[in-house]
Amino acid sequence: MPADKPIEIEDIGSNPEVRESIGDLIERRLSRRAALLGVAGAATLADQLVAAAEPALAQVPAAGGPSTLTFPEIRHQLSQRDAVPEGYEVQVLIRWGDPLLGDAPDFDPNAQTPASQAGQFGYNNDYIDFQPLPQGSRNAEHGLLCVNHEYTDTQLMFPGIGSGRAARLRPTAEQSRTERLAHGHTVVEIRREGGRWSYVKGSRYNRRITGETPMRVSGPAAGHDLLKTNADPTGRLVLGTLNNCAGGNTPWGTVIIAEENFNYYFGGAAATTGAQKDAYRRYGIVAEAQYGWGRFEDRFNLDKEPNEPNRFGWVVEYDPYDPQSQPVKRTALGRFKHEGATHVVNHDGRVVFYSGDDERFDYLYKFVTARPWNPNDRAANRDLLDEGTLFVAKLQDDGKLEWLPIVHGQGPLTAANGFANQAEVLINTRRAADLLEATPMDRPEDVETNPVNNRVYVMLTNNSNRTAQQVSPANPRPRNNHGHVIELIPPAAGNGFDHAATEGGRWAIFLMAGKPGQDAGAQYHRATSDQGWLSCPDNCAFDAKGRLWIATDGAPTAAGIADGVYATDTAGAGRALTRLFYQAPTGAEVCGPRFAPDDKTLFLAIQHPGDDTGSTFEQPSTRWPDFQAGVPPRPSVIAIVKKDGGEVGT
Repeated sequence: MPADKPIEIEDIGSNPEVRESIGDLIERRLSRRAALLGVAGAATLADQLVAAAEPALAQVPAAGGPSTLTFPEIRHQLSQRDAVPEGYEVQVLIRWGDPLLGDAPDFDPNAQTPASQAGQFGYNNDYIDFQPLPQGSRNAEHGLLCVNHEYTDTQLMFPGIGSGRAARLRPTAEQSRTERLAHGHTVVEIRREGGRWSYVKGSRYNRRITGETPMRVSGPAAGHDLLKTNADPTGRLVLGTLNNCAGGNTPWGTVIIAEENFNYYFGGAAATTGAQKDAYRRYGIVAEAQYGWGRFEDRFNLDKEPNEPNRFGWVVEYDPYDPQSQPVKRTALGRFKHEGATHVVNHDGRVVFYSGDDERFDYLYKFVTARPWNPNDRAANRDLLDEGTLFVAKLQDDGKLEWLPIVHGQGPLTAANGFANQAEVLINTRRAADLLEATPMDRPEDVETNPVNNRVYVMLTNNSNRTAQQVSPANPRPRNNHGHVIELIPPAAGNGFDHAATEGGRWAIFLMAGKPGQDAGAQYHRATSDQGWLSCPDNCAFDAKGRLWIATDGAPTAAGIADGVYATDTAGAGRALTRLFYQAPTGAEVCGPRFAPDDKTLFLAIQHPGDDTGSTFEQPSTRWPDFQAGVPPRPSVIAIVKKDGGEVGT
């Protein structure tokens, strides 16, 4: 990844007792399967993987184009500009600094202030949600765009800062506050008129949720001593949300924003000497913070406010249709580096939320509500996320999937192991999952349920920490630099599927990323073109046909190609035949893919454009999307549409 990007703590790994990894399981499962079927040396790994998930589709064409996706595939590139297939166009919908609120000034890169940023679109947009207007409709041309803002690239935001880690420690108190107000989330009204998307400045729905927005804490951990601070002796009112990466929504029309790498912001000697030093270490909190905010605000200084980090790492729920509503941190869903929290309605009406913990050798989770949601009474669902059970995944080598409850008093989660109650289990979710011996994964990021086949797809971005001792015919690379995609199959239940089940599910590999013929272990559909292979799957989305659209993060470093978006069928003759649809400008990753309800628009968040080694405000590696002298690169949300007005992908 770019050298100037903050050190990715998930690249380091903070799980101190890594058991057998997902790589070991894949090796044993497929080796066992090959022995049973007598196919060792006679079939490719891809054939075995496809057969494990869909036996009837094990034989795939040796050549040809069986994909249902008909767009002309683009070529891999590294460029200052982005690229889409012929017949499509990119519309820049909203950029960092664009004014949202009625009194917000126009963007001026040389005169940024906390007051101006508080009313403008935030930085490094990530998760995207589209909530139609009017509420409850299927309107695909008018709605609310709900967008996360993960972190700030100080060296590209402000002039005279320089580059590298030192740049993030140089801002003044005013610049640091501007950064906090560029974090968080945006709600903005958007419309498509005459074939073009635009946003509505000053809309009554427009809102900024920032690193300073007051938020209520709810659920089992609310009010616990470990959440109390000098500023909040109740442990029930947190100031702001930080490092909002992916997210999700609910059937009752609220939006969930997830806190990921919250450890960036806290530092102090207590990281190594304080009473909570072991807990800090498990979450990647170190003495030297990635940002210098602790110089100006005590809450980011562990030596003055040791509990403040415990108030981050949760998921936050809010109502996009009510700009006065207070966001709520829902502690029942656990505390870790949440890469989203996406839902599926179970066959019995309960709602299941899937989440990945984005760090090497960390875990995959799901939360099951205690009661069904009420489609006829929105208010009845207001606190549905405060009662339920959190589970962590254990993937067996025979392909079985087990979900382990993270419940105080069950198994090792007792006072004898340091957990006095459920609140402490949830505040220290990672350690609880360690004790349950969950399966360490290769950076589980986005987790989404396919609306057509009800299978769950897990993006595993990479794991460069895998050792040579883990190399095998099934995982023939000592460093999983390119990642892979897991497919989870829940057990059937009546006329549906039981996503709440603790046993009876199965897992399989959908694809192994990397360049075929060059990167050992890379496997796709054998008709995948020279342009269709990918590296570092991160976020994903499904269109109405159940086709998987994969956004990547880290491909420039891992594979020498721009990050982009790839699409593939999940069933039929084109299963796992990935095709390249979009490539981002240099330095950028692609986030938050989201389709409008009619599949005629694909929204993408283009994050940290220009974040290349040595790139600065004055001399960036690209000035995308404005390409104007003196204007730095600006993270932006784009809308990709087909010029003839048809559905994206076909």
